[in-house]
Amino acid sequence: MAQDQEMAELQKMDFSLWCDFIHKEFLETEFISLLESSMIQGATSNPSIFAQSLKSQAYADSITSLQAQGLHGKTLYEILAVQDITRAAQILKPLWEKSAHDGFISIEIDPLLCDEAGKSIEEGVRLFECISAKNVMIKVPATHAGYEVMHALSSRGISVNATLVFTPDQAYKCAEALKNGFESYLKTGSADSGVNSQCAKSPQGVISVFVSRFDRAADERLDSALRGQMGIINAMECYEVIEKWSAPHIRTLFASTGVKGGDLNASYYIDELLLPHSVNTAPLDALHAFIKAGKRESSTLKTAVQRERFWQDVSAQGIDRKALSDKLLHEGLESFKQSFADLLTAL
Repeated sequence: MAQDQEMAELQKMDFSLWCDFIHKEFLETEFISLLESSMIQGATSNPSIFAQSLKSQAYADSITSLQAQGLHGKTLYEILAVQDITRAAQILKPLWEKSAHDGFISIEIDPLLCDEAGKSIEEGVRLFECISAKNVMIKVPATHAGYEVMHALSSRGISVNATLVFTPDQAYKCAEALKNGFESYLKTGSADSGVNSQCAKSPQGVISVFVSRFDRAADERLDSALRGQMGIINAMECYEVIEKWSAPHIRTLFASTGVKGGDLNASYYIDELLLPHSVNTAPLDALHAFIKAGKRESSTLKTAVQRERFWQDVSAQGIDRKALSDKLLHEGLESFKQSFADLLTAL
């Protein structure tokens, strides 16, 4: 009962906890339990998650059957991924129906298309129509082409999950693309009935700001007093940029919030980013730690003076913030591409 009350308090401040994991057996067991206990309010997926899940025995019979029909590679992957996403959307639908902007599941467009806006738009629309669930978000990486894709999908009334955001500039461009796209959709109404007929409720957008990768990349090069802070402070700055757009249907989603190594608590990146009008999508170990012993008070944003002093100290220790951000974006894109390419080869 105490946990229920604590989660209710978080939801009052418009903070949501989503699960960054998908697997067919998980969907029918723990996922339902977490939803029924109001511990989570949505879910996300990505190519790396699917690459790991599809290696499990739970999918072996389906893969064998589809391969026997002559299906391989991306076609086979999409069949399995769409099945899981469709099932997740069904389970989440009751929450979506009564929530302003929760109850979503995301699926990412082919990461190998990240620099091809036209093909990405076509795939995003195709996936959305194929799954045919209003509470599905199409996930799009925050690249130059990606901003065009975000605008095009949101202007069709499709909910969008912008991803791989590492800088306030990326956050700004994502928010701009989504806000303009959603406003265009609301003005045109049912101009594109094929898609818009599925979007009776106002579409939503989340902007995935990656957190822990900064600390994993930089902490060994920093004095102990600065460790474990870069990802948090950068994420807070991105959050402020997004909030300045005053768009109730666009929220910051803190991603890459799992702790790997070091002395940090497993729920550290959830505890430190409990901010109004935001989402945190976390792996299962972080979720479990937060549910068991996480804090429940809103986090305090660092002041501009505190943030400026921090970045000066980081720079003095030889770390170029922009260069690191660019490196992390490049690595993130390449990681998703490689996971996806390896997955398709295996299928």
